[in-house]
Amino acid sequence: MDRKLLEILVCPICKSSLSYKKEDKELICKPCRLAYPIRDDIPVMLEEEAREIPPDQDL
Repeated sequence: MDRKLLEILVCPICKSSLSYKKEDKELICKPCRLAYPIRDDIPVMLEEEAREIPPDQDL
């Protein structure tokens, strides 16, 4: 994931910064507890494509 791209991407819902989870190929929004997938090196920043992170799972 390109560092410059990661710096400008924000959560489309709350506009918070995202953290990159390399092993899962996801961008994580901690406040919303959502994980946005990265497919073919392209972040999919759609709410309906995001995976909800269960409350018992660490971020």
